[in-house]
Amino acid sequence: MQGDKPFAPKAFYQVNLDDLVPQDNFYRRLNQDLDLHRVRKETKKYYGREGQKSIDPVVFIKVVLVGYLNNLDSDRRLMEHCSNRLDLRLFLGYDIDEQLPWHSTISRTRQLWGEEVFIELFRRVLGMCVQKGLVRGKRQAMDAAPMKANASMDSLVEKEVMDDGEQYAGELDVGSEHKVSRKRKTTVDQHHAWKKKHTRAVRAVGSGRGDLMTTRRNVLVF
Repeated sequence: MQGDKPFAPKAFYQVNLDDLVPQDNFYRRLNQDLDLHRVRKETKKYYGREGQKSIDPVVFIKVVLVGYLNNLDSDRRLMEHCSNRLDLRLFLGYDIDEQLPWHSTISRTRQLWGEEVFIELFRRVLGMCVQKGLVRGKRQAMDAAPMKANASMDSLVEKEVMDDGEQYAGELDVGSEHKVSRKRKTTVDQHHAWKKKHTRAVRAVGSGRGDLMTTRRNVLVF
C-alpha cells in the first residue's frame, strides 16, 4: 500500500541542536581545532564601550571562513546558507530559534576594521586551517578524517590558500550590497589613524578644583 506522509508543524519542539549534528561533522572539528580568541583582542580597539553590541568578531571571522570554504561571494547568500544549515549554526554558536546577524552586518564589519586589518586576520585564520590539516587547497575543506602531515607540501598549500583568501576578500566586497566606496574607505582609514594617534591617556581638568585627572576616550580602551 502506498504511503502518504502527512505533516503539520508543531507549535513547540524538544530538540537539542548539538544532538542534530553528527559527531564527525567537519565543522565540529573546525570549531575544536581553531583558537580564535585573539580576534576579539586584536579588534577591540575598533569598538566603543557604549551602544548596541556588534556581531561577535569571532562569529564574523567564522562566517567569512564559511563563505570561503563554500565559495559564496555574496553576503546575503552567505547568511542564508548559514541560517539553513544546522552544522553551521552550531559552528557559529546560534541555536535553532536564534536569528543570525543581518547580511549587511558582514560588510559593515569589514568596513569598520578596514581592508588591511580584515585581510591580515583572515589570512592568519586560513593559515591555521592549513596547519591543522583542515584545508587542502584553494577553497577546499578536508573531511573530518585526520591527514598525515607533510611539512613541505603544507608550506606551499598555506601560501596558496592565504593568497586565495585575499582574492576571496576582494570578491566578497564586489558581491556585497554594501560596497566600500572610495570616500567611505578614506573616512575609515582616517578614523583608524586618529585612534592610533590618540591611544595615550589625555588629561582633563577636574571639576571646580583645577585638579588634573587621567581619562581615556571610550573607543580607545583596549
